[in-house]
Amino acid sequence: MSPFPDSAEHADGLPMLAIYADESCLGNGREGSNPGGAAGVIEYVHTETGNLTRWDYWASEPGTTNNRMALRSVIDAFRGISRKGVRFRVTFTSDSQYLVKGMSEWVFGWMSRGWRKKDGPILNLELWQEAVEAVRGHQVNWQWVRGHEGHPQNEYANDLAVRAAKEQLNSDGIVSSKFDEWLAAERKRGRMAMAPQSFPETERFKALRPYPAAPRQNLII
Repeated sequence: MSPFPDSAEHADGLPMLAIYADESCLGNGREGSNPGGAAGVIEYVHTETGNLTRWDYWASEPGTTNNRMALRSVIDAFRGISRKGVRFRVTFTSDSQYLVKGMSEWVFGWMSRGWRKKDGPILNLELWQEAVEAVRGHQVNWQWVRGHEGHPQNEYANDLAVRAAKEQLNSDGIVSSKFDEWLAAERKRGRMAMAPQSFPETERFKALRPYPAAPRQNLII
């Protein structure tokens, strides 16, 4: 059962979520096994009480790349928040320009050409397709943040992803977050002076245009 409300409960539009995601690949690009992790923290503010709740997710692969795990951070997040009849407005923040530019710009051109690039094959094609299908139906605003500069939610997602990569862990869905405990421990060590990013303002939310419909045969290449 989802910890989030049904879409029907929000007369003013779809309920809002904020997702902060990151990825890790140990030994990215080197020969041999390169274990990787993807993770994120999901935030929701209850419209009546104003209470903010957080949920975590993480996933791992034994041999992968940073770019593949960045795409996994989207796929796993949207599969985790979705259930029959429930859609959201989502601000998705990542430090992967590959992911943010891809999901907000590149995929539109690829899809218009039948999932092809002008100058060659699309790397990680199946994951791009999975990401688009996982997001479809939601309203999403894609945001980029510079990594490793003390942004609390991004740093927390990074720690979850690194741990998932090292220990090859999978949350198998979304689970209660440990963000507050993590932040308190970091500050006790003299780190994370920056305040957590505030929850997005509903009136300023601007969704990316919907992804075009993709012919069924183009999803299997």
